[in-house]
Amino acid sequence: MKKIIEGRRIPIKMWLDEIEESCMEQALNLSSLPFAYKHVALMPDAHTGMGMPIGGVLATKGVVIPNAVGVDIGCGMCAVKTSLHADDLKKRDLEELVMKIKQQIPLGFERHKQPVDKKYLPKGYKINDLPVVKSQSDLLLLQLGTLGGGNHFIEFQKTKENEVWVMIHSGSRNLGHTVAEHYNKEAEQWCKSQNLDFLPQLAFLPIETDLAKKYLAEMNFCIDFAFANRKLMMECVKTLLIQKFPMVKFDEMINIAHNYAAWENHFGKKVIVHRKGATRAFKDELGIIPGSQGTKSYIVKGLGNPESFMSCSHGAGRTMSRRAAQRNLDLNYEIAKMDKKGIVHGIRRKSDLDEASSAYKNIDEVMENQKDLVTPLVELFPMAVVKG
Repeated sequence: MKKIIEGRRIPIKMWLDEIEESCMEQALNLSSLPFAYKHVALMPDAHTGMGMPIGGVLATKGVVIPNAVGVDIGCGMCAVKTSLHADDLKKRDLEELVMKIKQQIPLGFERHKQPVDKKYLPKGYKINDLPVVKSQSDLLLLQLGTLGGGNHFIEFQKTKENEVWVMIHSGSRNLGHTVAEHYNKEAEQWCKSQNLDFLPQLAFLPIETDLAKKYLAEMNFCIDFAFANRKLMMECVKTLLIQKFPMVKFDEMINIAHNYAAWENHFGKKVIVHRKGATRAFKDELGIIPGSQGTKSYIVKGLGNPESFMSCSHGAGRTMSRRAAQRNLDLNYEIAKMDKKGIVHGIRRKSDLDEASSAYKNIDEVMENQKDLVTPLVELFPMAVVKG
């Protein structure tokens, strides 16, 4: 932990030195909430979000806050170690794999032209009990197994020993956004109906209400849908690798989410922990912390630090907005930086600069700032990246 700030009601514990003024204001707002528990935790990748900082962890007593989870419910990472050696993958092989991934996995706002098999949907849910999910049922099978846009990616990576890994970052697509927007509006209306004050973008629902129970049920479906989404894309990538390297083997997939709320026990009390752009890091739990495009990523083991509510960062964290990056970064410099490392990438236009590494924090500093939260197990270097 780097510092503790006196909040408006409870403290703010920070794993970073520098923070945007707007991000700090959001953290102070969280610290003023009457139902916020113990302290607010800001991970080393924290930056301004909607209502709550991305890279923030908030525990609450008896309420859930939809915007403290965010609009991409269940967004997260998965990673698989392969039996391939980095020397097996020449640049032309990586370029071919990237091309085939782009042909088979819809990117950005694109979706499948034909629905995928229903067997890939999350099991154990009754869709009729999930009104927002049900309203999106015609789209689910068209969006399952699609990457999305923004900072989502599929990346081929290697270790210092030249072991090859595949890593994917994606979420619940339009489904999670629709669920989040719906219940944030419901929370606002409920608070107003009860004549309760709430901070902008931080409307809440008491856990005993039917609305809160419905939100948590639909949120959990979105988490599982996001996992199914990543898993289906990983199967596609594995199939492409098998076609090229028939003898390739794969280890068990590691999967983590970083946008959700869950009941957990902390400091002797059962509370709802909201992680918005934060990864759970229970004792000895495996996690994934990606860098920015063109920089290192990490497989980590959690240390179970109670002060962070057993959490860690979900990535490097932005230092500038997407528009600022497109406006201020040098396209030729960012391309040259990737080319110099021999990375197969897709930076071609000014519009691509929103995801350039210069728009993000230094992943080495981020990892150094959370050495009391996680232990790095595997250091991964990018070989080729497909961006949404």
